[in-house]
Amino acid sequence: MRLPPLNALRSFEAAARQLSFSKAAEELYVTPAAVSHQVKALEDWLGVALFKRLNRAVILTDEGQSYVVGVRDGLHQLSSATEKLMKQDASGALHVDTMPSFAARWLLPRLSRFREEHPDIDVRLSASDQLTDFDRNDVDIVVRYGHGNYPGLRVEKLLTEDVLFPVCSPNLLTGKHPLRTPEDLQYHTLLHDDMRIDWDTWLAVAGVKNVDPKKGPSFNDSSMVLTAAMAGQGVALGRSTLAADDLIAGRLVRPFNQQPLKAGHAYYVVCPEETANRPRIAAFRAWLMKEAAMDPGRFMSSSIEEGE
Repeated sequence: MRLPPLNALRSFEAAARQLSFSKAAEELYVTPAAVSHQVKALEDWLGVALFKRLNRAVILTDEGQSYVVGVRDGLHQLSSATEKLMKQDASGALHVDTMPSFAARWLLPRLSRFREEHPDIDVRLSASDQLTDFDRNDVDIVVRYGHGNYPGLRVEKLLTEDVLFPVCSPNLLTGKHPLRTPEDLQYHTLLHDDMRIDWDTWLAVAGVKNVDPKKGPSFNDSSMVLTAAMAGQGVALGRSTLAADDLIAGRLVRPFNQQPLKAGHAYYVVCPEETANRPRIAAFRAWLMKEAAMDPGRFMSSSIEEGE
């Protein structure tokens, strides 16, 4: 297809409608000289005169009158197609992937607020611990837990570094062996996620020597560990971000305040750089950041580290 420059067509259409380079310039927010230059370039490209230049006015030639009808229809169709595409991109399905624990404990309880703000965007949430290949996977945006090193992608820190601390059901604070000090853990079951080293590290820092850090059931998801703790099956090391809502609701308690352990990782929002500003993705990114700013785990982490 042989197509002249779009800016030249826009200048020509505006000047033909206004029969004035000056008025066309005001409409397009350029100078009259710029409009004149674009029209002259279009005439040179076509090899025909589109306007007759008079002393204080311009009028269309026969060729110009014929040409402007097709140009105007074409610009309207282009504008309509662009607006339709942008509306589609601002609504419809948004594919989000994150870890199962983060989905269950943090994202899902808040997701209804996103639907209220953006009813035209349907979130399709998947849960996986695998890194996402945006070129191969049908995913728009992910939330990952790590050091934030994802080369070639747009990376924004969502939630600051977690701290770990023992949590359990309120029922374990009473009974035959109530949890009052870290040494009381010898009478209770330790619950583990895949990071079994966490209990080993926490007990060493707390100076507890009468507890075997390797004993107890393990789960491959942090959310399941917290669910088992709420059911009274033992004591878990809760992450401030994932355990905050359950602590506030009283489903979990901190049996003692000693020795929070820094997790060394944070939560990050990750998406391809070239799609980061698409309306749907930008809206979800902005909503995540707003929710994170109000997250009780953020304040809980700070207060625990300060010993409150």
